[in-house]
Amino acid sequence: MTIATEVRAALKSSLSSVVANIYDHVPENPAVPHVSFVPDDPYLEVETIGKSVLRLRVNMLLAVGVNYASNAAALDNLEQLITSVLTNLPAGYIVGEVNRPTVTQVGSAYQLVSDIRVSTYFQN
Repeated sequence: MTIATEVRAALKSSLSSVVANIYDHVPENPAVPHVSFVPDDPYLEVETIGKSVLRLRVNMLLAVGVNYASNAAALDNLEQLITSVLTNLPAGYIVGEVNRPTVTQVGSAYQLVSDIRVSTYFQN
């Protein structure tokens, strides 16, 4: 069992019905619309149980982005994407705040992006 398979891959699978490109890592140039998993700070919080069990709280940002062509349309598209992601999160996820949307240049294109703060637990 690893964080890659038990957390990131499982989360990617649960978001497969979201109409977006889902990346379980930080891609160099994500295609829009997208959801990218970004380690948060702190990324791993250690909660040791006894001497033989390691329990970690895994903190991530789900960076969501849409094409920025028209402010009103882009904001609506971003809100729909955020709602879809939140609806499809697996059980056991703790949802924090959703950061305000910002316009960001990725490559030669502009995207409207926002971060959703989420946490879950991994035990080994």
